[in-house]
Amino acid sequence: MTQSTNSPALQRVLTGITTTGTLHLGNYVGAVRPAIAASQEAGVESFFFMADYHALIKCDDPERINRSRLEIAAVWLAAGLDTSRVTFYRQSDIPEIPELTWLLTCVTSKGQMNRAHAYKGAVDANVAAGEDPDAGITMGLYSYPILMAADILMFNAHRVPVGRDQVQHIEMARDVAQRFNHLFGQGKEFFVLPEANVEEDVALLPGLDGRKMSKSYDNSIPLFEGGAKGLKDAIAHIVTDSKLPGEAKDPEGQTLVTIYDAFATPAQREQFRVELRAGLAWGEAKQQLFELIDAEIAPLRSRYEALMAQPELIEATLQEGAAKARAIAAPLLAELRQAVGLRNFSAPAVVAAPVKSLKVALPVFKQFRESDGQFYFKLNAADGSPLLQSAGFAGGRDAGQWVARLKREGAAALTGAPVHLAAGVAHQQVAEALKALQAAEAE
Repeated sequence: MTQSTNSPALQRVLTGITTTGTLHLGNYVGAVRPAIAASQEAGVESFFFMADYHALIKCDDPERINRSRLEIAAVWLAAGLDTSRVTFYRQSDIPEIPELTWLLTCVTSKGQMNRAHAYKGAVDANVAAGEDPDAGITMGLYSYPILMAADILMFNAHRVPVGRDQVQHIEMARDVAQRFNHLFGQGKEFFVLPEANVEEDVALLPGLDGRKMSKSYDNSIPLFEGGAKGLKDAIAHIVTDSKLPGEAKDPEGQTLVTIYDAFATPAQREQFRVELRAGLAWGEAKQQLFELIDAEIAPLRSRYEALMAQPELIEATLQEGAAKARAIAAPLLAELRQAVGLRNFSAPAVVAAPVKSLKVALPVFKQFRESDGQFYFKLNAADGSPLLQSAGFAGGRDAGQWVARLKREGAAALTGAPVHLAAGVAHQQVAEALKALQAAEAE
């Protein structure tokens, strides 16, 4: 369960994922896997959000953005993001973010925006092409750093993991936060000054041709697209040298070996190098690489496919995350509105209460598919602790029908239901959880 933000040792870490494409193996190794591992550290409160407002700056294809949001959310959930520990939400579900963006826009100097790398790069490209300097440049691109600042400052993140090319944006967020605090704080610091967490040691996978893995280079290895066959076919196209089977091969600098290292234990890495120097054929090496990666990816792929088949489960998870996020965002924005003079005339000294939708958290059903191919569901309490789990079903629809029946009939449906209670859980606890869900549905 997420720790109280009153803890002095708590560090808030915020990660945004732009929703304009499908994640590949390089994204998984370089971003998804390490971020999920970091979110499980003690003393860390993690925020993960789908940066779909940012996506509108880069992409004008509505279907692509919508599909990307679904696929990327499914990837993070399938990869093991624990939404009982982290806050996982869509940027567009938090109306306080665009409002904060405007408040920050009003204290941000145009000169600072003129110096933003993305804007300067676009202007330089236009000039080099003999175009008007601002040709094709939208206010979305120009103001991108302010929206990013709002994302960070809305939740007072202490650390933001970024690549070196994004450090300037964190510095801008700090400048804007300081300016707002100075102008309106009257001795109070509304915003924490965020730090850029530059991840120099994060593994960056090369693509099939040895360059950085990127869809724009057409050299990426799919994460889940195409299933096991898609993964195997992509690995078969990794460029290697021309050494024949039986000839000694130098592992150093080989793309295939670099990718192997990202999934292997130290012992496996050493053995792989020994076999290559002893003449292991590249075809056999690629088979070993496929088996190594698929051993880690296959269970995740099964969960991903189950999630993609039931997008309503992803939607429910994101709505839960949005409620958690807004429980933080709404009170802060109310304070900021007071600070800048947007006050209620009838009660000028009273901070507006959070919106009604920010009610107490509810128990939640979650459906999933295990590596045995069976479909299951479980009921978690509002604090994320397990209450019950089902037996396995051959199809997701069968599991879903039982979930619907339990939601509809409550404790009465427990008799004969193919479920077992979690250790230490009493029947009355489950009955009360189901009653709470029925009451919420009736509102």
